Amino acid sequence: PAAGSAGFALDEQVSREARALRGTPRFSQATSDAELGFPAGANQFSCAADIDVDAVKTPALYRLLERSRIDASAATKAAKNQYQRPRPFMVNGEPTCTPDDEAGLRKNGSYPSGHTSIGWAWALILSEIAPDRADAIQARGRNYGESRLVCNVHWQSDILEGRFMGAAAVARLHDNAAFNKDLLTARKEIADARKAGLHSSRDCAAEEAVLKVRPESAL
Repeated sequence: PAAGSAGFALDEQVSREARALRGTPRFSQATSDAELGFPAGANQFSCAADIDVDAVKTPALYRLLERSRIDASAATKAAKNQYQRPRPFMVNGEPTCTPDDEAGLRKNGSYPSGHTSIGWAWALILSEIAPDRADAIQARGRNYGESRLVCNVHWQSDILEGRFMGAAAVARLHDNAAFNKDLLTARKEIADARKAGLHSSRDCAAEEAVLKVRPESAL
């Protein structure tokens, strides 16, 4: 959105609300959500999907999430390079939840959000292979992107466009034979885990409570 526009006014409003969450459990969750590296990143949706993702026990699901992370991230690069939008912390001068990453983030455009693209792609994929958990997974996809607002590294409009990019990436992946093969195998892995009575080992009640806190004006 252009400076002075209604869209940018909303970006600024949401940013103020998100920054007010610094020092709260929601900020700590946002810091955790910033981690995309595997194996840790594989379980960002563990509670939502109610399963522990493991390279040995659920190899197809692990592979599916790891590969789609790369694709969903790549989908945002051309726009990032084109717009080179300054990130919120570069404008408001306040810290982020990942200070060690700030130097690199300054060189990486804010629009659209790569983390949100990845999170929304994961939400769509997991909803397809674990439809019994679709509502929780979709909610996690939304608040995963909103963690970038709380981290002070993205604007609201970056998040919204990131969702579109993630959805577009998944649509393209459905034309890929290897993706579809992993999708079917991952669905079976989840079904087998359900039959065995396996669940996420995380403190999901605590995570759910924390993630209910969000910037009031966020879309």
